[in-house]
Amino acid sequence: MQTKQIRISDYNYPLPDERIAKFPLAQRDHSKLLVYRHGEVFEDVFYRLPDYLSSDMLMVFNNTKVIQARLHFRKTTGALIEVFLLEPYAPADYERMFEARGECEWLCLVGNMKKWKDGVLSESFMCADRQVTLSCERMGEHGTSQRIRFSWDDNTVSFAEILDVAGELPIPPYLNRKTQESDKTTYQTVYSKIKGSVAAPTAGLHFTKDVLAALDAKGIERAELTLHVGAGTFKPVKSEMISDHPMHTEYIAVPITVIERIIQHQAQVVAVGTTSVRTLESLFYMGVKLRQNPNLKEEELHVVQWEPYETETNLTAMEALSELLSYMRRHQMTVLHSSTQIIIAPGYDYKIVKMLVTNFHQPQSTLLLLVSAFVHGDWRTIYDFALAHDFRFLSYGDSSLLIP
Repeated sequence: MQTKQIRISDYNYPLPDERIAKFPLAQRDHSKLLVYRHGEVFEDVFYRLPDYLSSDMLMVFNNTKVIQARLHFRKTTGALIEVFLLEPYAPADYERMFEARGECEWLCLVGNMKKWKDGVLSESFMCADRQVTLSCERMGEHGTSQRIRFSWDDNTVSFAEILDVAGELPIPPYLNRKTQESDKTTYQTVYSKIKGSVAAPTAGLHFTKDVLAALDAKGIERAELTLHVGAGTFKPVKSEMISDHPMHTEYIAVPITVIERIIQHQAQVVAVGTTSVRTLESLFYMGVKLRQNPNLKEEELHVVQWEPYETETNLTAMEALSELLSYMRRHQMTVLHSSTQIIIAPGYDYKIVKMLVTNFHQPQSTLLLLVSAFVHGDWRTIYDFALAHDFRFLSYGDSSLLIP
């Protein structure tokens, strides 16, 4: 398989620090918009995005909400320990986790772990007008992360409330600055709803109520799904060949109404952000699995990293989506809950996404590979233009509309 032989060094470009946007623009929808249309590249402003879309298309957004996933504990010795929440362990379901009272367990990354050999760490703070003490202890390793048990001395308080008071919003490491109060607003999309991400789906940060209203006025339908963005989104590719890079797992939730609407639109989808892309394209392979074995459980629909390249199928997007739809109807499911590890790289054949709204990604990242696959290898044309025309890069940077 040629895709596995891709050298990540071929996806490098010079990104000076001053080109990384440290803060967003005051008006989100006034960011620059690079339009790549059938090989032609030009510049516009984001609020004019609806001008480039036709009314028969379905625009799909990721409505995940970033949680305040960083917790800090100080040991009696004075050492500061950071506990970074990755994914819920017990209860394993996001919704139930945020409603948890008294105790819960997460898989976490721990900063300064050599200073925390054992014992329980505690911090006290005011929550809902009373003092709450939050304690945490290490329960052992789980893969590359730590299993951490949290407990608190007030059962009337939910874990969501604790995070709102004691947690810190995790902005991307490459911003090289501390989280500020303004980030609590600017690092969330205006349509974010479902708590669970540790990083924002940043393509969505440019949308305002005005832009959404303009899309509606043009008759462009909108749909929302959920992929909780994991910390792995920032994980650099350290291997020379991408075959040696392990993709992280991310959890998705797709309402049956979204699948129905994708089918109604003949799979003509504009994806907002790479997380929406990963979810939408994973749906195709879930449908392929169901054609082969209609009795799979939801969690068995998980898409593994190299599945798209190792799966031989002649199913069309419409047929695969129809398999998924009939599966959900059979099981009376209103929302599909599963997960994906999909890697989208040159050699990948897109099944559902026809246009992509996305920011400018880090050199040698899996997100740059995804973009390259989408524009059939023509990513340098786009990035050279952006660098030559003062576009701002990464999470708080400018945007692009890609039409292969």
